[in-house]
Amino acid sequence: MTDMVTTIRRVCRDLPDVSERLSHGTPAWFIRGKKSFAQVWPDGHHQNEFPHLWCAAPPGSAAELIASEPQIYFRPPYVGHRGWVGVRLDTGIDAAELAEVIEDGYRTVAPRTLLAQLDAGSPKD
Repeated sequence: MTDMVTTIRRVCRDLPDVSERLSHGTPAWFIRGKKSFAQVWPDGHHQNEFPHLWCAAPPGSAAELIASEPQIYFRPPYVGHRGWVGVRLDTGIDAAELAEVIEDGYRTVAPRTLLAQLDAGSPKD
């Protein structure tokens, strides 16, 4: 599981103006230190006793992902009603797919100025 958490950290760190800090006792990533877009639960959380990521998702995509691959994606507690998606990390999801979900979450929350920076391939702040 350490590899998946390392992958999540690397992907988040490479996005513009992202910082990591603990939130609710688990690593979480924030844009400009304010808006959260991802949290990892390496040891599970409440009834979901498996390693997983909660991530913001574009409108409608969480339901689509959950319907297409329910063995990997799920509706997380507390944030699922806001369109976030849960990603099981114990299912063999590959790093590229995980990175795509994280970037989509970032794009859902980030302001236009940071999206332009990301699209231009500018180094992060």
